[in-house]
Amino acid sequence: MDKKEIEVLQILEKDAKTTTEMIAKMVDLTIDETSSIVKRLEENKVILGHSTLIDWSKVSGNDGVTAMIDVKVTPIRGVGFDKVAERIYRFPEVKAVYLMSGAYDLSVSIEGKTMAEIGRFISEKLSTLDSVVSTTTHFILKKYKHDGVVFDEGEDDRRIVVTP
Repeated sequence: MDKKEIEVLQILEKDAKTTTEMIAKMVDLTIDETSSIVKRLEENKVILGHSTLIDWSKVSGNDGVTAMIDVKVTPIRGVGFDKVAERIYRFPEVKAVYLMSGAYDLSVSIEGKTMAEIGRFISEKLSTLDSVVSTTTHFILKKYKHDGVVFDEGEDDRRIVVTP
């Protein structure tokens, strides 16, 4: 991968809405060259998608629950953790799965409408998988920062300054 391709990736990672024209100017390429780079990166599965980060807490009626689940598993001979992770990420509730170092093997991020819904997922789907030994669930109470974006930067402090 050359320097220009990496520059294009960095720009798109920061803001996927950046136009091809703007990227071309930023990396000193023609629009056609830039389009070709983006297309090639998409075909080679380097660029996997374009997403929008939404603060759902500001949208009434869209309250949901996000949980991070630490999962201890028994790896499968010959394929390690990959097959177990694949089985887990195929559930529609699952938003992300990561292989981790430390006390647990996998970290699973899921979203649901209620804590009870997440509880049912864990007890009926996740915990029943043959390779799953144990789980620990952490519910996200508030997002402060995600993918480099700060949520609710807060208002200015409106308290009156008191000095002696």
